[in-house]
Amino acid sequence: MSIITSRTAIALASFLALPALSHAQSTRSWKPAEQVRTYAVTGKTGIELYQSIGERGPAAGVGQAIAHTTFKLLWTRDYRPQPNGACTLAVARPSLTITYTLPKGPSSLPADTKTRWTDFIEGVEKHERVHGQHILEMVEKIETFSIGLTAENDPKCTRVREVLQAKLKEFSDEQRQRGRDFDAVELSPGGAVHQLILALVNPPGAPPIEMKAKPTPLPGIKTMP
Repeated sequence: MSIITSRTAIALASFLALPALSHAQSTRSWKPAEQVRTYAVTGKTGIELYQSIGERGPAAGVGQAIAHTTFKLLWTRDYRPQPNGACTLAVARPSLTITYTLPKGPSSLPADTKTRWTDFIEGVEKHERVHGQHILEMVEKIETFSIGLTAENDPKCTRVREVLQAKLKEFSDEQRQRGRDFDAVELSPGGAVHQLILALVNPPGAPPIEMKAKPTPLPGIKTMP
């Protein structure tokens, strides 16, 4: 049995002095488990809520994050030596748990703030669930590659393990890059998450708060090992 854990996160954008999907039915015989965790934020206005996210949000590399997606992946594998000296991976069954961590606002908010906060959270969760879909698709690719994988002249089943491990890194790197590419679009000026943040912190009729540049690339994805 092996275990892999990882996470992705929406990094906080900088405003003024602020601190830094359902999956289509398939033929697989297993289902991923999902968890949604929250952390409390405070405030009565959009900018106050966003400031609280900056103070309380989960760590993401050099700063805080709005939300992140983590996963825990366990594998049950059965390597079977063959009469001809080969080794075949006959069983590769995953146990996948995807966890989404999101901010949770106060139960009582002014009506206008509550509407904008609800839209913000729904959009952030939608974004994170795309990361969850990427993770699920990665696991399915690993499963497809694994079952029936055979190495010739491998009576101790060492070579087949080496082949699998090399491919696991390839699948993992691909999933991480998909996350980075997705966030590059969503978090760029005009992107979906960027627009969610601006809609949260800018009350109707108030002078707009614009994003300020930082020395480091902003905004961006933080993918943890």
